[in-house]
Amino acid sequence: MRSFYRFHAHIYDATRWAFLFGRKTITAYLKPVAEKGNSYVAEVGCGSGHNLSLLAKSYPEIQLTGIDISSDMLKIAARKLKDKKVTLVEALYGAGTLSNQPPDAILISYCLTMVNPGWENIIEQAWSDLPAGGMIAVVDFHSTPSKWFARWMKMNHVRMDGHLLPLLEKLFVTEKVVVRKAWFGLWSYFLFTGRKQGEQNH
Repeated sequence: MRSFYRFHAHIYDATRWAFLFGRKTITAYLKPVAEKGNSYVAEVGCGSGHNLSLLAKSYPEIQLTGIDISSDMLKIAARKLKDKKVTLVEALYGAGTLSNQPPDAILISYCLTMVNPGWENIIEQAWSDLPAGGMIAVVDFHSTPSKWFARWMKMNHVRMDGHLLPLLEKLFVTEKVVVRKAWFGLWSYFLFTGRKQGEQNH
């Protein structure tokens, strides 16, 4: 993954807008968390900082942490967020990555379909890191009816067979789940928000 983004980091923002639908919407879904006092949101696979920038501009008082395995992507994010209150962490997300206070919400945007194998570990770790009542917000590719497009996406390290939603819906109490078509139905993407079972304790 690091080697893949060593090149793609430099063209990411210029090219991915045509594919990564729903990012503005998923950050808007975080409004109930972001507007409460002393809120803390962590993004797994923050990439070039697009979502973190949206959140920082909309909610200047929010505490934000971005986690990514690619140093090249984080360099771009750091330049984009240099005047914002954001902590960037270069790491493979896992136990102990979020070592301070538990986040009120974890955002995962177009990351999980690229982690093969290991996507289950990320979802399960997010469940573990969130407090009771904490929110997970996910936007990602869902599926495609086209075999050639599925093969092409696989060549670009993206899995598109609807495998993410079942585990998210199993682990979290669903608040919102939306599946939308893109490019005249060539593929679909989904938006999901859910809560960890129980009352929030902080």
